Amino acid sequence: MPSFLNNLLGGISGLLHNLLSQVLPLGLVQIILALIGIAVAVTFVALLVMSQVWAERKLIARIQDRVGPNRVGPFGIVQSVADAVKLLGKEDLIPKAADRVVFVLAPLAVMVPSLMIYAVLPFNWDATITRLDIGILYVLALATIPTIGIIMAGWASYNKYTLLGGMRAAAQLISYEVPEVLSVIPVVLIAGTLSLWGIAAAQQNAWFILAPVVGPLAFITFFVSGIAEINRSPFDLPEAESEIIAGFHMEYSGMRFALFFLAEYANAFTVSAIAATLFFGGWQGWILPGYVWFFLKTYVLFLVMVWVRGTLPRLRYDQLMAFAWKVLLPITLINLALGAFVRELGIMQWNWLILLVINIPVVVILYWLYNRFYRAAQRTGAPPLLETALAATQGARV
Repeated sequence: MPSFLNNLLGGISGLLHNLLSQVLPLGLVQIILALIGIAVAVTFVALLVMSQVWAERKLIARIQDRVGPNRVGPFGIVQSVADAVKLLGKEDLIPKAADRVVFVLAPLAVMVPSLMIYAVLPFNWDATITRLDIGILYVLALATIPTIGIIMAGWASYNKYTLLGGMRAAAQLISYEVPEVLSVIPVVLIAGTLSLWGIAAAQQNAWFILAPVVGPLAFITFFVSGIAEINRSPFDLPEAESEIIAGFHMEYSGMRFALFFLAEYANAFTVSAIAATLFFGGWQGWILPGYVWFFLKTYVLFLVMVWVRGTLPRLRYDQLMAFAWKVLLPITLINLALGAFVRELGIMQWNWLILLVINIPVVVILYWLYNRFYRAAQRTGAPPLLETALAATQGARV
């Protein structure tokens, strides 16, 4: 039986179509309905972003022993609305020497692809806007386009710091796109489809996170690469305020800055939603409706992102690149071969409880190896840049 929400949206669309077609030409009716659909989608994403901002502020505040937003509305829940109104009222400034056309188009180049990804997200078994057979390829392709907008913003602002932020974003995307794609391939091999809906449906018996060795490794590499691609801390080098003031969006104000802000959180939701679909069954769950499970899993993964942001310091740029090419890439290549092995043996047909028991020691071993190599890197790693610079200065004085 189709879900109530799916029937509701379809019923409203049919009602509007019937009413408008009585007084307007059919072509104009379709254009109006398309514009209404776009407005609904943008409003939906804006509400998601407001809820994410509130949740992040409250969790970060708890991590830092603070209270967080608590003045505007109950528990500060309307604080994000107040911030949006504030940004709407700010003056829109464009630097005198900037390339005006590119400067204006850059926020749209970042925001529009971020919204287009929502068209293939399977919110429920019967609630996907478009069931593309190559949905995961569609997502991976669109995920690279916002970086072009970031480069546009950095170059058009006519500022060396914004340009540096744009170049950092390009290098970061090229580095982390490779392990991200490679971490998806084992899931595609096991599911036998490129459709996000099909991948979620294939996890009816057991989630792919339970695939022995392959699942935990693929999830970790995908999630870490996704955080790096959307420039979230500790990979937020394109906008590192301690080095390049604010990075690529430094010269933006008002709603143009708000579009960058909106795109960042929309992308954070997208990465969490895709991870929930690929590894945690998407809408698959028990008792509760599929929508509830989908949003619950997605928000839990988003809160993990916030937890990481409040825990880990920002990486140096050499550490950022070395981590992608020397750590994530070899792991994903090995995991790709293991994924083919799991596919051929048909291990995912086993009971989910057996798969869980197998994965517990796997996760323990992975954590032990990570801790061992991390401690070894701390002992033998290069000193921080600031300490190196201070030592060089003292040597020059002597």
